[in-house]
Amino acid sequence: MELTLNTPAILFPTISLLLLAYTNRFISIGNRLRNLHERYSSFQTKEILQQISIFKRRIKMIRNLQLSGIASLFFCVLTMLLIFENFTAAAKWVFTFSLILLLTAFSIAAYEIIISTQAMNIQLKDIEEELDK
Repeated sequence: MELTLNTPAILFPTISLLLLAYTNRFISIGNRLRNLHERYSSFQTKEILQQISIFKRRIKMIRNLQLSGIASLFFCVLTMLLIFENFTAAAKWVFTFSLILLLTAFSIAAYEIIISTQAMNIQLKDIEEELDK
């Protein structure tokens, strides 16, 4: 495979959109976590603690996802520099590592989406119990 300057540049929009989407998600989860913390100060329930625990886990996952995305972008730029300096073999290895980091970020994102429903299910649990009566 021939590696040109265009190859790593193709990933820039993907990584940028991933980071933007998860920065917004991070902010909304942070706000939700603050609200739950305030609610827990007034009403100390097991459900609120469970939701807080899930949100804390999701925030750590989003942090790791963002770090993987940033590292992927860093190594894409490094790949471009190596290509520019005609270090083709090194550029291929660095670009491969960049793709692995991007796959890592996507994997974390998929898992974060899966566990995001847990907090919602806890929130809806009391309503479902009312419906079952």
